[in-house]
Amino acid sequence: MKKEILEWVKTIVLSVVIALVITTFIKPTIVRQHSMMPTLNEYDFLIINRLLYKQNKPQQGDIVVFQSNLRTDLGKKKLLIKRVIAVPGDVLLIKDGQVQLNGTILQEDYIADNYTEGKDYEDTEIVVPEGMLFAMGDNRFNSMDSRDEVIGLIPIDDIVGKAFVRLYPFNKIGLLK
Repeated sequence: MKKEILEWVKTIVLSVVIALVITTFIKPTIVRQHSMMPTLNEYDFLIINRLLYKQNKPQQGDIVVFQSNLRTDLGKKKLLIKRVIAVPGDVLLIKDGQVQLNGTILQEDYIADNYTEGKDYEDTEIVVPEGMLFAMGDNRFNSMDSRDEVIGLIPIDDIVGKAFVRLYPFNKIGLLK
């Protein structure tokens, strides 16, 4: 009887430790918007790596989740998911429907349309300052992102993590690019 109780206690303690480790390093999230189509669709279930950016810097092309200044109905900061387009020191220009990064037109085979409206940054060269990112949704016509002054440049400290795995829908399970 005593041995059986000890086994139960070990199992419970191990389960709690595993749960704490998982919730510390990863975060599940559900896409609630259309701004990342066709890469991500509404109700896709993703896993976010929360630890990655503690040791590394976000890279151009990463899909990140960050806290915005927008508020949910409950008053919490709204989480948004976007693709990193430019990192600190990069020179960005959106002109004639194309995104230029450091003087080279970006080849963006992941966007919904082959045209990017500059919104508040049309024909304005931007040098991304230290500690900030410029991010946009893949669905450029339906994305509130760094092109809008409401969102603007994103402080790296506001990044929750990198979206790296899609778990649902089941026919699209896999790593994100």
